[in-house]
Amino acid sequence: QVQLVESGGGLVQPGGSLRLSCAASGFTVSTNFVRWYRQPPGKERAFVAIINIDGSTNYEPSVKGRFTITRDNVKNTVYLQMNSLKPEDTAVYYCNTYVRYTDSWGQGTQVTVSS
Repeated sequence: QVQLVESGGGLVQPGGSLRLSCAASGFTVSTNFVRWYRQPPGKERAFVAIINIDGSTNYEPSVKGRFTITRDNVKNTVYLQMNSLKPEDTAVYYCNTYVRYTDSWGQGTQVTVSS
């Protein structure tokens, strides 16, 4: 059974950094793409970043240059390093994958950027 567990969220001041983790089980992150999404208060969930099977990455334009998605194949975990955080980055962050014809999501982790 595919399981995704996010962690690492919290309260951070503008300009600060956080690293989110997405611990995966039931599949291998090195042979499947994994995406990060976020859902700001009162808004729809939206794409943030993806790491593909070949290790290539892509980002939503507003986070490009500030966020970095990586993976650790040994720990079977995907990370989202977030730097230069802005108040508009405040959201619940989710990781996602599509394995064995099933779209799977984690429970989310709250990121709040505020002074």
